[in-house]
Amino acid sequence: MSSAPGNGEDCVPPDRGSEDVTLDESGGDIASTTGRQELEMCLGNNEIKSRAVVKYSAAPPPTTYALLQEKTDLKLPPANWLRESPQLGPAGSTVLGSSSKSKPFSSFGMAYDFIDSIGDDVDVVSDSENIKKLLKIPYSKSHVSMAVHRVGRTLLLDELDIQELFMRSSQTGDWTWLKEFYQRLIDQKWQRKKKSKEHWYQKAILSKFLYYSINGDGAAEPVPDSDNTDEGCGAEEFGPSWPATFTSTASDSEESAAHKESLQEGVPMDSKYALGQVASKEQNLTTLFNEGENSQGLRNDFVRNILWTFEDIHMLVGSNMPIFGGGRYPAVSLRLRDNNKPINILTGIDYWLDNLMCNVPELVMCFHVNGIVQKYEMIKTEDIPDLENSTFSTRVVKDIAQNILSFLKSNCTKEGHTYWLFKASGSDIVKLYDLTTLCEEAAEEKCQNPFTLPVAVLLYKVASNMMLKKSQNRKHYGTIRTLLLNCVKLLDQDRHPQIIASAHYMLAELFQLDEPPEEGAGGESLRAGGSEDSYSDEDDEEDPEDLPEDSDENGSFSTTLDSQDDSKAVAIIKSVGELSVPEKYKSTHQIRPIYAFPVSQDKEERCRHVLSYVLKGLKAVDGSIKKESDLPAADPNTPIPLKYEDGSKAVEKGIALLLDRAGPFQEDRKHPTRSGMIPGSWQHRMKLQLFFKASKAYYVLSDAATNLLKYGRALRYIKLALQCHDAYCSVSSTLHSRVLLFHSQCLSLCGDIQLMLAQNASNRAAYLEEYSYQTREDQEVLHSLHRESSCQAFNMASDLATDPEYQLFVSSKCYEAAYELLTSGVVKEHGPEQLAQVLKRLGNIRNEIGVFYMNQAAAMQTEKEVKKSVSIAEQEIWKKSFSCFEKGIKDFEAIEDSTNTSLLLCNTGRLMRICAQAHCATSADLSRGEFSPEESLYYNKAIDYYLRAMRSLATRGNHPAVWDSVNWELSTTYFTLATLLQDYAPLSRKAQEQIEREVTEAMLKSLKYCDLQTESARQPLYQYRAATIHHRLASMYHSCFRNQVGDEHLRKQHRSLAELHYSKAVLLFLSLKDAPCELLRTLLERVAFAEFTMAGQSSSGAKLKTLTGALDILTDTRHAFLLIHKELLEDYTETDCPELTRHLDSGADGTTSSGLNTIEVMKLIGVFEPSFSFLLLQLVKLMTAMKRKPSNKDEELLKTYKNVYSKILRAEKTAPLLSRIELFLDLLQQLTPKTGSGDLGASS
Repeated sequence: MSSAPGNGEDCVPPDRGSEDVTLDESGGDIASTTGRQELEMCLGNNEIKSRAVVKYSAAPPPTTYALLQEKTDLKLPPANWLRESPQLGPAGSTVLGSSSKSKPFSSFGMAYDFIDSIGDDVDVVSDSENIKKLLKIPYSKSHVSMAVHRVGRTLLLDELDIQELFMRSSQTGDWTWLKEFYQRLIDQKWQRKKKSKEHWYQKAILSKFLYYSINGDGAAEPVPDSDNTDEGCGAEEFGPSWPATFTSTASDSEESAAHKESLQEGVPMDSKYALGQVASKEQNLTTLFNEGENSQGLRNDFVRNILWTFEDIHMLVGSNMPIFGGGRYPAVSLRLRDNNKPINILTGIDYWLDNLMCNVPELVMCFHVNGIVQKYEMIKTEDIPDLENSTFSTRVVKDIAQNILSFLKSNCTKEGHTYWLFKASGSDIVKLYDLTTLCEEAAEEKCQNPFTLPVAVLLYKVASNMMLKKSQNRKHYGTIRTLLLNCVKLLDQDRHPQIIASAHYMLAELFQLDEPPEEGAGGESLRAGGSEDSYSDEDDEEDPEDLPEDSDENGSFSTTLDSQDDSKAVAIIKSVGELSVPEKYKSTHQIRPIYAFPVSQDKEERCRHVLSYVLKGLKAVDGSIKKESDLPAADPNTPIPLKYEDGSKAVEKGIALLLDRAGPFQEDRKHPTRSGMIPGSWQHRMKLQLFFKASKAYYVLSDAATNLLKYGRALRYIKLALQCHDAYCSVSSTLHSRVLLFHSQCLSLCGDIQLMLAQNASNRAAYLEEYSYQTREDQEVLHSLHRESSCQAFNMASDLATDPEYQLFVSSKCYEAAYELLTSGVVKEHGPEQLAQVLKRLGNIRNEIGVFYMNQAAAMQTEKEVKKSVSIAEQEIWKKSFSCFEKGIKDFEAIEDSTNTSLLLCNTGRLMRICAQAHCATSADLSRGEFSPEESLYYNKAIDYYLRAMRSLATRGNHPAVWDSVNWELSTTYFTLATLLQDYAPLSRKAQEQIEREVTEAMLKSLKYCDLQTESARQPLYQYRAATIHHRLASMYHSCFRNQVGDEHLRKQHRSLAELHYSKAVLLFLSLKDAPCELLRTLLERVAFAEFTMAGQSSSGAKLKTLTGALDILTDTRHAFLLIHKELLEDYTETDCPELTRHLDSGADGTTSSGLNTIEVMKLIGVFEPSFSFLLLQLVKLMTAMKRKPSNKDEELLKTYKNVYSKILRAEKTAPLLSRIELFLDLLQQLTPKTGSGDLGASS
């Protein structure tokens, strides 16, 4: 036989067994294997499945029992009698034999030790003696009295010794209500029953027999005064013991007595429990309960704890049965029987169940007569049901077990309630009462249920254990919530604030604020799971005959029962015989109960749930702090004023305070907090967690309000979140990195909200109303915060200001504070992603402030009537704007955000252009002077910033919209620079040729960035600008050609360039279809250029050719007049005014409704008419003076020219504009077929 390692460990860790020990079929408690075996025992036609796994064992490896010699006198005590023996455990150290006396809280001790199994995996937790007593109900006339408690799917069974209870009641008065109920409805003549002398005699010789069996040499030495010893032990061990712990040895009687006295004096039970720190789930939510030696019998004192599977029932049982082994029989149980008394069925079931539970394959029976040993007999466990005089069916026992469990699970539905399963002696009726309900109905104030605290602690422990399991998913949250709510219901806040506060914190933790709820995680209410404190099964339908009926024909006990008794019972088994009927009570315990968790898609609703639980937790903590606060009552509705007029000093002071609060390290706190809390106490730790949870809830509320554009509400919530953090800092000595990370998120969100408020100043009244509103719950939370802190540290950041500039400034300071937090040593490694987001926000707010100041600078320029010099105020605003842009650019470069870097560079370029415009001096008559060097400097700086922006983007593909914007601004800047150089040439500083070169260079660069190919909204603008550039260049070369003297090569070059740019300008203007004046002006300038060319020609042939070309160009003006005519007609149709044609040329406001500048049209017509007349006149003269004979074609042309010329001369100059244009169109149409230049394409 090999002894299993670790099977007999006397020193098992407090968590009771990290490995499971499986019992071998033949080895009992000695075989430790890695596998688990399922034992199937065949008993005739009956088959039952039994499997036992030892979860914990305090017994040493089994040793061989001593075979007593025949005629050994068991009445004589052995020398080792009643000495502590690891082999026998409690069974030997008392005269109880197999520990038939259960402690009232023994199941709770096991449940605390194996918390993982409670609530879901195990159906029953109890002492093995209670299990045996239940399964023997149909066979026994003995009374049954047990307390039943439900935790999830698990039932906890404990003996409820009514006699002991009522003895205690007479001393303390605790259970008077139950005693009266018992006497009134069950046994009016109740009196304490005493054990017979024969009972104590049998127990004594059993104890002596066991000690003889472990006494290796078999020596039996008489002990003096053995009779007195027997009596003394009996009196001592079987005296009143409920609910005190059962003492292990006679020498401990003084401790036991002292303990009983302390209980009777009313020592509060919550002092026996110390709830450890309950941190967040990330910190593993450690819960430490301190169970001392005298913790109301809540210790697990069993020699072994066994997970016993009996058919489909999973039970965690405690057993003290001694197990012996060795030789041929590695595991046997020892029994002592009187040879004169046959084994009855109750004894047989007892032996059989004990061996099954402990997986002992054989039983050794020692027979005696009057204490004298006669013989030994070996019986196999599977043969016990077939012993003579004790035959029973194992299948029936299995049915009894299933029926009793189904009955209890179907009727013990409310968690936290104490149920009483009672069967009177000699009765066939079993009744189930709800003692909690009966206690609530009692009139006395002093009706306490001693089970309340152990049940509440167990509910808490099971919930806490489920929270710790990483494998749990959201579907278990409903179970945890139900456990915690029922735990809180059981406890008095004044007596147990620690557990209540912790339970409410865990309830708050159930609501995930940082992730969306999973689909199908639960409904929006508890409708799927019944009431929150009950465990209804999914299928509640039962046959009417299976339901217990209230009837007054239920038989009787020692007295007559009335219907009032039945009405008080939750359920009744009318006859114990029903328990033997297979499936008499449906096995509803196999149906898992449904727990619905109230999951809402609405973030605000989830946060409100969290805050309600946080508030209850805070109230529990505050109520437990002995020192009464002398703080004045704070009115949460009254905002703490911040004097904005103090300017930047007040703001900087507030920011310094903010960063001081947010700093990672503070001095160690040794003195009590403002409310009187001692650092390190449970109140201190709990408040930290609750403050942090409240801060997170308010943050989520603020974020949700921001997404809904409710910025006033968002600011109110983020203010509360920051106040929670302020209180957290007030009571915390050091700040964990996760707290600092979260705080930086709060500051970032606060910055976002202040920015949004600044950008939406028009809705300030609505935002103020949202900001001022406050719920009662928020006020109470704030009141709890004020017990620890004035909560003013972050007022500067979270107050609602009226000045947009101040709001932008506050926003930037919030981001800066968040940045400083994230770059501190403690947090630096934990928040790289968050740091990038804060840097992006910093860059954005600095851009916003820069733009704000830039717009102010632009506004100051428009307000100035006469621009003489730049004021100091303007320069200060430029510096502020430029500084913000520079910082923003660095922020975006730090996170390699090329797009936003380009945008800020582009804005800096715009600022440079505003600076350039400010240096444009104008005189009193609004005429401006030459283009100044300062203007040139700032325009070139702007160009540099735009080019940097282009380089930052690299290609258009990186961000087309930003690229196009920068491209346009760059082209515009070059064009503006060239235009100002051309129109206001600095001739006092530069030569004409140099200016022309600079203009040409700037114009061509502007033209380079005119994107004429890409289809976009700006394409027409690019086309117009390109046309204007060509027109201006053509005009410049035209002017140079006219003014150039001497250098003929240069004159030819200027002439060809002028022709080139005029033709390109005409093409582009024509393609626009909406620039008729520009097209007309360009064509007229081109005609004037031809006329000037003709003036320098001497031969008639050359002049005729030039004049014919000029007339062809002039004929192209027909396209411009057609566009003008069309717009005038549209305007006439829209106004429907017959007098319009008479006044179109009056130029009252200069433009028509379609945008046509009629004054400009009139001026151009004033140039067109004389030029047209001059060309025709010169052509007529030249053709008439020709020496050669004209051809028919020439005569026809001459006739046409004369006809058109005469009509122009006769045209009325005062005629309406529309009529004059129609005349021009008619005359140009006459010339078109004659010249062969019908359209622009032919002309070109």
